[in-house]
Amino acid sequence: MNTTLVPRHLQLREMLFHRWKAGGLRPGDRIESQNEIAGFCDFSLITVVKTLKDLEAEGVIRRQVGRGSFLVRTPWTEAHHRVGFFYNRDVVGGGIFDNDFYTRLVVALEGAVVSDGHEFILGSFTNAKMPMAVWDALDVIVLTSITGETSLDFLETTASQISVIDQTLVHPRVHSYRLDYQQAFRDMFQHFGSAPHRVLYLDSQIASNEQRMRRNSIVQAAAEFGQDCTLDVAMVHQEDGEGGVKPVLDAVERFDPDIIVGYTNSGWLEQIRSVARTGTQIYPYGLDAVGAGFVVHASDWMQSVLPQVYNNLADRKARGAVHSFDVRFIPPLLT
Repeated sequence: MNTTLVPRHLQLREMLFHRWKAGGLRPGDRIESQNEIAGFCDFSLITVVKTLKDLEAEGVIRRQVGRGSFLVRTPWTEAHHRVGFFYNRDVVGGGIFDNDFYTRLVVALEGAVVSDGHEFILGSFTNAKMPMAVWDALDVIVLTSITGETSLDFLETTASQISVIDQTLVHPRVHSYRLDYQQAFRDMFQHFGSAPHRVLYLDSQIASNEQRMRRNSIVQAAAEFGQDCTLDVAMVHQEDGEGGVKPVLDAVERFDPDIIVGYTNSGWLEQIRSVARTGTQIYPYGLDAVGAGFVVHASDWMQSVLPQVYNNLADRKARGAVHSFDVRFIPPLLT
């Protein structure tokens, strides 16, 4: 929107909402006086007075002589929410719908948001550039595929609630919603641990907190519960659909695993099976898998995430936290 065409008092209204939203103000909190507002913006006192009178008439604020002005309502937290899901194009370069994991995630998230009566927006960003004007117009931004190369300056400036999914990002303003494989790895090793097995773990070349935590979890589970198993690690680029498979095939031929676990591209599975020994079991990371392996139903995950997201909208001063959703391991004999 061209703000020069918007009346000045409406421009100020949006600026104040942005400021109050970013500050985490709630009903009952004191807001700035008209003189204080005129002091930090370039609007005239006449515009400030009109804007505050309009907000009072709408029941958004209450002005009390001798005490100041206070919020009565916070329109940005009310029934209709605008929820945006944004992925990193520097990681998912071919587009999100070329990636089975993110496709299922988007479908589940959009379905849950819309069924709750809210608005869903899909977009992207890069490690260096974020669509800040769009993000500030939303109530919630859900981000994924953040890496060690992603600039995090936006964390200090955006007024939207920030959530990251399938990630772990420790920050006072961020809520992380991650998949926890720790117990699933333990269950896998306990199931296969009665006889020696060779386990090939496919670790991602795309560095992130989540990637490191998953690798550490399988190494720890192998040490605790898979003493009779041999664990080997191969680094792969799961977003490189064509060129990324070669290190996987090389590792399979070199290590001759009984079990393959971890980051893969769905387009690699046929080639992996063509070089792996008959009977080798492959458990790639994914959503809504059918049969044996690591099971995460995207709809169940989103149903656990969204209530927390909505609750956080009512309390923007709440400190960020890491929320885990447990992955289950389904043994082959139970399928």
